[in-house]
Amino acid sequence: MSEGAPGPLLGLGKTELEQWAVAQGQPAFRGRQLHDWLYSKGARSLAAVTVLPSAWRQQLAANLPPGQPDWVGRSRELHRSVAADGTTKLLLATADGLSLETVGIPARDRLTVCVSSQVGCPMACRFCATGKGGLQRSLAVHEIVDQVLSVQEVMDARPSHVVFMGMGEPLLNIDAVLSAMACLCTDLGMAQRQITLSTVGVPKTLPQLAQLALERLGRAQFTLAVSLHAPDQRLREELIPTAHAYPLEALLEDCREYVAITGRRVSFEYILLGGVNDQPRHAEALARLLRGFQSHVNLIAYNPIAEESFQRPSPAAVDGFRRILEDRHVAVSVRASRGLDADAACGQLRRRLGGSLAGDLELA
Repeated sequence: MSEGAPGPLLGLGKTELEQWAVAQGQPAFRGRQLHDWLYSKGARSLAAVTVLPSAWRQQLAANLPPGQPDWVGRSRELHRSVAADGTTKLLLATADGLSLETVGIPARDRLTVCVSSQVGCPMACRFCATGKGGLQRSLAVHEIVDQVLSVQEVMDARPSHVVFMGMGEPLLNIDAVLSAMACLCTDLGMAQRQITLSTVGVPKTLPQLAQLALERLGRAQFTLAVSLHAPDQRLREELIPTAHAYPLEALLEDCREYVAITGRRVSFEYILLGGVNDQPRHAEALARLLRGFQSHVNLIAYNPIAEESFQRPSPAAVDGFRRILEDRHVAVSVRASRGLDADAACGQLRRRLGGSLAGDLELA
């Protein structure tokens, strides 16, 4: 194995792949061939890249870095769940035997991929299935990019949008998330405006995110979506236990600093829980909280999970909440619920099949 060999090749850009090929004693154009096969042809192994010399492929196969099962870095599909509306949830196996979820959400003129940034999540939001199992580890760049490629293969369509709204808290894996964004834009041809990063909030990280995005991506044009889910600190702490360390006022101040640095408005996500945070008084309090803020509110009807007694709000409650915000000049939309017959809530599929994963992995 040559000196300076990297980890999995997926996630590397064209220049990096050229440099790697040269370090391996090959001409630079071999790196460009690799780039084409990784990102355009979806190669899952170097053996599949038939334009490469067979002797080089055999040499590489015999000299894998310790603990690395292959050079490319693709995940293996463990399970697929398809809803009546076409929403497709994949359970993928990582090289070290863990599992993660990703979802393809089709619409008439778009395909959105919901990607995970961690295996599990440490934020412990009460309404979220992912948080029930805690955090196992953060995902590497190739494991994030692989989710987009996996959905593209399964659904035979080019993704138009990517949302970091799957398992995990992206701001606790900010380096890999930004690198994955760069790969999606530069190597898969997406625009930053087609990417959304969702966070429940980690103290002092939003201004850091803004600065790092400008340094690493050249500009910050992706959408930042901050999960509020409550119009006051008391209720927010009940729903999101980690919020006790991050007062709502401090979170909003960090959001304002993010807007000032990037010039981009913030989107606020608000999951409506029946009888808990979906009453008119909550809508009025939310409108007061966001008065004068350069923002947009995205209302989401709750998808129930077995571990909690929270209920889905009534259509009337959702519509009433929306109208109150609109009447108070708050930009608002209601996210259409998708995949309700296919373990729609984040983390549900992984938890439901968790008991069978060990056997599945042993069969690999």
